[in-house]
Amino acid sequence: MTTAAPDGRAGRERLVEIALPLPLPRTFTYAVPQATRHPLVAGSRVVVPVRSRRVIGVCMGESDGRALGSAKAKAILDVPDPSPALGPDLLALARWMAEYYVAPIGLVCRTMLPAALGVAARPAPAGKSERILVISEKLPTLLARDEAFKRAPQQRQLYELLEQLGGRAPVAHLVKQLGCSTSVVNGLVKRGHATIDEESRTRDPFVDRPAGAPPAVTPTPAQRAARDTILAGAPGSAFLLHGITGSGKTLVYLQVLERLVRDEGRSAIVLVPEIALTPQAVDRFRAMFGDLVAVLHSGLSDGERLDAWRALERGEKRVAVGARSAIFAPCRDLGAIIVDEEHEASYKQGETPRYHARDLALIRARESGARCVLGSATPSLESWRNAQDGRLTLLGLPDRVGGGALPEVRVVDLRQELKVAPPHEKARRLVLSAPLEAALHERLERREQSILLLNRRGYASFVQCEGGHVATCPDCSISLTYHRTPERLVCHYCQHQEPAVRTCGDCGLPMARQRGLGTQQVERLLAERLPGARISRMDVDTTSGKWAHTEILDRVGRGEVDILLGTQMIAKGLDFPNVTLVGVIDADVGINLPDFRASERAFQLLSQVAGRAGRGPKGGEVFIQTRVPTHHAVRHAATHDYVAFVAEELPARESPAYPPTVRLAHVVVSGLDEVAVADFARVVTDWLEEANTRFSLGLSVLGPAPCPIERIKTRWRWHVIVKATKASALTRLLHGLMGGISLPAKHDLRLVVDRDPVALL
Repeated sequence: MTTAAPDGRAGRERLVEIALPLPLPRTFTYAVPQATRHPLVAGSRVVVPVRSRRVIGVCMGESDGRALGSAKAKAILDVPDPSPALGPDLLALARWMAEYYVAPIGLVCRTMLPAALGVAARPAPAGKSERILVISEKLPTLLARDEAFKRAPQQRQLYELLEQLGGRAPVAHLVKQLGCSTSVVNGLVKRGHATIDEESRTRDPFVDRPAGAPPAVTPTPAQRAARDTILAGAPGSAFLLHGITGSGKTLVYLQVLERLVRDEGRSAIVLVPEIALTPQAVDRFRAMFGDLVAVLHSGLSDGERLDAWRALERGEKRVAVGARSAIFAPCRDLGAIIVDEEHEASYKQGETPRYHARDLALIRARESGARCVLGSATPSLESWRNAQDGRLTLLGLPDRVGGGALPEVRVVDLRQELKVAPPHEKARRLVLSAPLEAALHERLERREQSILLLNRRGYASFVQCEGGHVATCPDCSISLTYHRTPERLVCHYCQHQEPAVRTCGDCGLPMARQRGLGTQQVERLLAERLPGARISRMDVDTTSGKWAHTEILDRVGRGEVDILLGTQMIAKGLDFPNVTLVGVIDADVGINLPDFRASERAFQLLSQVAGRAGRGPKGGEVFIQTRVPTHHAVRHAATHDYVAFVAEELPARESPAYPPTVRLAHVVVSGLDEVAVADFARVVTDWLEEANTRFSLGLSVLGPAPCPIERIKTRWRWHVIVKATKASALTRLLHGLMGGISLPAKHDLRLVVDRDPVALL
């Protein structure tokens, strides 16, 4: 006799809710067949029919079927994995992300999984495959074995050998190393006592890279105090480790993980903000933990990331090191999450779901009972305020390891340089001031190394004709950047490229002027002024290859580079004792952007790159070239005074109010028609204002207005900014907006909500 479900269906039909990778804020109800390949539980991947397609989704749990109404549920086609792809802590994190970031739960789940698991039920092995012999029938008694193998003694010997090896072993190992006959192996399979599985041999991209020896360093009293406080923290506790550059934050991380991973057998996640930092970070952690370290970042192939993910899932590796997506690593018994350089904007995801990995680290640590450590020499103002308010425990490392001093910083006023420079040298002095050039010559003579920062790639920011016209991107509201090698004009937003023409397309006059400065131009000037110097440039153009970052930094470490020139990717995390000079070519890049975080980012970048100098016994010196030497970001970076910068910057965030004073949401409308975008942006604004008033949410709605960059990739952009003092009120309003407003069918209009944005451009 069958029992009736609440909606009248037969009680024997099991229904579940499936999250599908579709831009819809809901789950879908499916029926579970009586027989599935593997058990179906919350977090399992499933293959389901969606119209005429087969789509991979994630089971979110049981369903009462009410959403179906009178419709019949379609059946799940396959459950491809023996265990859930998302464990309970990741499933809880997915639900939190969907709620907080106003994102479809199916897109959140897809983001959490390696790309290979989102497109194939059973992805092809990433490395070479192995045939594994696995016992499939248990024969626990001697009587059962006598009966099964009475005429096959060699098969019995193989069966018992396999049992001693844990019930599974590679066929090649059994045949070559142990002398088993392939016919005996096949006979054991034919009788049904064993099966042969195809498995991939894990491909570790760092396996051939020497791990080195663990650091033989005695912790300073401040490092010991930080380590002990973290280890004594309650499960789920969070810390802000504020240590000046060179103070040994990494050693604190290593000692915390040594206790949790090596002594207690737990796992850990270590986030680093740049792929460029990954090789050095991996080297440090592999030196301590060897093959327990797995690497997860976008520079690896899909297969390599899947291999690392599977190894973490099985517990074979227990320390995940990588960029922001590593926060979703399937680590068992998570003991700690480390977020190095927690202030970095690269922890923010630029596509739906627009999460911030630092914030997810705090949530996941709380849910899984792990300790979370946010580390930085220049913490974000949000984290600093949270520490001041007691939501994070503040730990300090005020001194450099070994008693070394922070490098002396000299601010070079480029306006004065132009006044004293001979006419024929004015252009050069804007790139290399006289003091900086003299310092570079001095380092070359002493066989010491230098780092030069210019946070703008290419050769020139733009080209201009004699009539004043600037070459612009046909698809974006931005000028084209001039690249000299190879010679072309490039849009750094949509990657549009076109030949570097000699005449203006608007007026026919010569394109005679190159304006602004890029790393290519600095590299050429350095080669001319310092012909004997070994120069290496590190920017997006030179690091497109898979191992390009690693190769460049390895050359610097071996002393094969005299001057490392690059963009912001060289400003943080690098530790080269022979670097005694750092020069900032143009500190003004970014300071005057129309964004509330511009000063904070400028201070962080200057402070971080200054910290690359003087990390060895030779000491160091820093030159900051600028036209605004009195700007507070420059002044406080020159004195290495983070607290003084915060004291001056925070009041500027109070009136008008911006984070961390308030919570922020950036609502962007985009489309192919400028007028339609503007009209719909007004509709969105009216809806927000009306809802705010009707429900007395106490929010502030600003806009609509064109975005500072009005057009990107052929799409016109308008935005609305919403400010709130309470996170819950903002969540309520944003969910109401996404569910209560309909997009017009014309002009390919889109509505995007970016909560806690790192920029408003």
